[in-house]
Amino acid sequence: MRVLGIETSCDETAAAVVSDGRDVLSNVVHQQLADHQPFAGVVPEVAARAHLDQVGRVVQAALDQSGGGWDGIDAVAATAGPGLIGGVLVGVMTGKALAAARGLPFIAVNHLEAHALTARLTDDVQFPYLLLLVSGGHCQLLEVEGVGRYRRLGTTIDDAVGEAFDKTAKMLGLGYPGGPAVEAAAKGGDAGRFELPRPLKGRDGCDFSFSGLKTRVRMTIEGLPPGPMQDRDIADLCASFQVAVADVLAERTGRAIDMFRAAHPRGRTLVVAGGVAANQAIRTRLQALAADRGLGFAVPAPALCTDNGAMVAWAGVERFRLGLTDGLDFRPRPRWPLDPDAPKAIGAGVKA
Repeated sequence: MRVLGIETSCDETAAAVVSDGRDVLSNVVHQQLADHQPFAGVVPEVAARAHLDQVGRVVQAALDQSGGGWDGIDAVAATAGPGLIGGVLVGVMTGKALAAARGLPFIAVNHLEAHALTARLTDDVQFPYLLLLVSGGHCQLLEVEGVGRYRRLGTTIDDAVGEAFDKTAKMLGLGYPGGPAVEAAAKGGDAGRFELPRPLKGRDGCDFSFSGLKTRVRMTIEGLPPGPMQDRDIADLCASFQVAVADVLAERTGRAIDMFRAAHPRGRTLVVAGGVAANQAIRTRLQALAADRGLGFAVPAPALCTDNGAMVAWAGVERFRLGLTDGLDFRPRPRWPLDPDAPKAIGAGVKA
C-alpha cells in the first residue's frame, strides 16, 4: 500500500509517498523561511499564497522521487486541521482534487495525529504510549491508546513552548525561525548566569505555562546595560532559557508518567514529537528522564519532527488500514483537538 501525503498547515509546503511497510519513498519539503523572515514570524496570508504557488510542484516532485509516480498510489491524505486555515484549505482542496481525478480514496488527517503517530513509522512503537507533543503551536501530554484514541493529560494554558522559543529569539534579535537560533546560541552560553522561573513546576497536574518565562526574558534584557547586547549576554540568556524549558518539560512529563502508568501498566514508551523535539538539549534531558523511570524513549529524526509530508502520509496509512476514509465534502478545521472531551485548561489562549 502506498499513500500520498500533503502538508500545508503552517509555513512548510510538503508532500511525501509512504508505504505500509514503513518505507519513506519520498519526502519533499519547501520551506517558506525567506517569505516570513522580514516579519520575524509566520504571516498567514503570505503562507497561504506561497502554498498555492508551490503545492503542485512539491506534489509532483514527491511522486517523481517515489520511483513509481501515480502507479501504486492507493489513497491521498492531506492535513485538514488544525492550523492556519488558508494554508489548510490549499492542501485539502489539492488532495481532494487529486483523489477525485484519480478515483482514489481521500483521507483527512489531523495534523496533531500525524505528529503523534510518526514514532510508529520510525520506531514501530506499540500502543499504548505516552506522548509529549511540543511545537510552535502546541504543547500537550497525551496517552496514545490507538489510532483516533487519545486522552489528554496536560496542555499549555498560554504559550506553546515553540512559540516561547520564537519570541525569545525575536527579543534577542536572532531572527526566524527562533528555535534553531536559540539552540545554536545556547551552546556557548552559561546556563547558570541568569535566574529564570520554571512556571507551574511542582504544581498539581501536567499543564504547562511559558508566558511568565518569556516575560522574565524580556525583563532580563531590559535590565542589561544600555546599548547593543553583547554576544556573551545573548549566549548566556539562551542557555538559561533552554535549561529552564527543559526543566519544566521534564518535571511535567514526570508527573504524566505516573498517570500513564496507573492507567496503562503495560505501556512501555515515552514518545516526543513536534518541531521542538528537534532540540538536542531537550531530547537528551527527556531521554534521561525516560531511562530513569524505566521507559523506552522514541523521538523521530529532526527532519520528521518538523512539519513534513511523510508524517501525513503515514497517518493516512494507519487510517486507511482501518477503513477510515473521508468524503470530498469534508470541511477543513482550524481547530481539531485529539481529545475533544478533555477539560479546558485554566487560562487564556489554549491551543487545541
